[in-house]
Amino acid sequence: MLCSAGIPASTPSSASSTPSSPSPTSSLSRPEKRRKTAALFPNYSPGKVTTMRNPQPSDSILTVLPVDLLVQILDRLPDTGDRKSCRLVSRGFLRAEALRRRALRVLRREALPSLLRRYSFALESLDLSPCPALDDAALAAAVHTSGGLRTLKTLCLARATGIGWRGLEALLAACPRLEAVDLSYCVGVGDREAAALAAAGGLREVRLDKCLGITDVGLAKLAVGCPVIETLGIKWCMEISDLGIDLLSKKCRDLKVLDLSYLKVTNFCLQSISCLGKLEDLTMVGCSQISDEGLRFLKNGSNSLRSIDVSRCSNVSTLGLVSVIEGHKCLQKINAGDCFPELVPPFLTMLGDIRHTLKVLKIDGFHVSASSFWIIGMDCKHLEEIGLAKCKGVTDQCISELVTHCPGLRTVDLTCCHLVTDNALIAIADHCKRLECLLSESCSLISEKGLDRIGTCCSDLKEVDLTDCHINDTALKCLSRCSELTMLKLGLCPNISDKGLFHIGSNCRKLLELDLYRCTGATDGGLAAIAAGCKNLKKLNMCYCTQITDEGLKHLSCLKELLDLEMRGLVHITSAGIAAIAFGCRSLVELDVKRCYSVDDASLWALAQYSKNLRQINISYCPVTDMGLCKLLGTLRCLQDAKLVHLMRVSIEGYELALRASWDRLKKLKLLGGLRHFLSPGLLQMLKARGCRIRWVDKPLVLGV
Repeated sequence: MLCSAGIPASTPSSASSTPSSPSPTSSLSRPEKRRKTAALFPNYSPGKVTTMRNPQPSDSILTVLPVDLLVQILDRLPDTGDRKSCRLVSRGFLRAEALRRRALRVLRREALPSLLRRYSFALESLDLSPCPALDDAALAAAVHTSGGLRTLKTLCLARATGIGWRGLEALLAACPRLEAVDLSYCVGVGDREAAALAAAGGLREVRLDKCLGITDVGLAKLAVGCPVIETLGIKWCMEISDLGIDLLSKKCRDLKVLDLSYLKVTNFCLQSISCLGKLEDLTMVGCSQISDEGLRFLKNGSNSLRSIDVSRCSNVSTLGLVSVIEGHKCLQKINAGDCFPELVPPFLTMLGDIRHTLKVLKIDGFHVSASSFWIIGMDCKHLEEIGLAKCKGVTDQCISELVTHCPGLRTVDLTCCHLVTDNALIAIADHCKRLECLLSESCSLISEKGLDRIGTCCSDLKEVDLTDCHINDTALKCLSRCSELTMLKLGLCPNISDKGLFHIGSNCRKLLELDLYRCTGATDGGLAAIAAGCKNLKKLNMCYCTQITDEGLKHLSCLKELLDLEMRGLVHITSAGIAAIAFGCRSLVELDVKRCYSVDDASLWALAQYSKNLRQINISYCPVTDMGLCKLLGTLRCLQDAKLVHLMRVSIEGYELALRASWDRLKKLKLLGGLRHFLSPGLLQMLKARGCRIRWVDKPLVLGV
């Protein structure tokens, strides 16, 4: 039995044939042996079993180095994994890390108290947005045990739906130097929470996007309590009106950045905003009640506008933008996408007044002509970004007229410009040598000819979107010369195969995001090439790449930095492939395995065991059962978003148990509409009280037994 365990067994004959040599201490008495042993091994104690697993020599160099020197050593380690390794093997490095740590992102509520105690000394930025189940009591207790966060300046609580005014009061009382707070998408935040924020009088940046409970009253309290606010985001705060904006404009005279997108404000609020002398950036996306009359207030105001965004403001025309330009000769960015149908001469003429400052012009959805682009090119020679998505009339001649006079362009958006061909790409490549971003989705007339010139001339290219362009492997070979690529979208390009992916994997080693949606020619070999070359890949979409199997997933399991993996409709993958991903890709945050018909309970158990950071998952149409679902939702402490549609083998009791096991963490759910009549009202009420938004899908309900 010993032999089978790998331990050699001695036989009687061998033992007797070799005489035992006398021990150096065999003639010593027992006390003398102990004294001699103690002299040789100072750390030895009789009766105590010692191991060599974690030896800690007393003369280790780490014990004599001062903390400030250890801090400098950590500063010279760029890789977070290396710094973590140092913390694990040395208490000195652990103390040094506590002194140098400036930013902290917490993934689990139970770890918050100990982390705040350890890093409160120099912490300046705290992100609690990924931390599910965080509520007032847990937050207040953690802050209390930390002894105060006196150096904290930036706090992110985005989507922390369990936080209310009590937790905010406790936190803000412990953070006297707080300057920035983000409560975006905390749908339960209202006026009382805004009043709690007002106690932090030194706030300079506040994000309250989609805090649906905030009204003019809450905004007024915030404005009075925090008069030095410079940046304010209240996008989708539908209860805020002109009255609140008027008071804000009177109290917060230092405002520089203001986002009012989708608010039901009128032209009256712009009259108030026009008095903000330091305002530089005004965003009003989708403000349907704003018109040219309101923009004329800005013309005569005292603002210092550098950027204005009136995209999707249906009542704004070119005349309104002309008014803004007349009053602000230093505008650097104009976004007027989907506002009015065409560019008219007065607007084009006024662009000449800001020719020295304008860097970004977005006119998505306009009807344009070659003459328009000639004027833009002649008057706006310092342009760095042009947005032409879904513009009608964009031709090769238009692009040529533009880029000939704007060689400094870094971003060109040609999304859905269906008339553009290789000639446009050649013109861009010949003139815009510093191009960094090229978006050409649905430009079906471009081919390897144009991309060959792009690959040759634009070595700084970082982002490329070729979705639905029907390019081939030769085009990818040309594009692979751009070694700085970080984002590449190739969805709906069925002519791409492993050969093209090999070129990308071999040369584009800085790639962070790759989209292969419905690239049906890609196989496991292509994934092997990508995994071998693009070690820092963070996002991968290979939905409906139907030739991918478990072998391909095993290749991907070496991607330690992978955060987002979409593999919807991969019918050949099984629990073996999922287990490889779960074990290898420990950083995974989002996973989509919808319609992967062989992903079963074994897959969910593997994810539950290894994918501890998973926050979003889609297992719709997968053949999982009650046991697998309960294991997944009950184990993953970071899970916040789950899509659970058409789980035909899960019973009502299974749904009930799984949701009760995770009700305090979930923020978004997608379920079949019929389930609302079977799930207990108490459970649904608990989910709602925690701010969980449930999307009910109107499809027939089929349940397991």
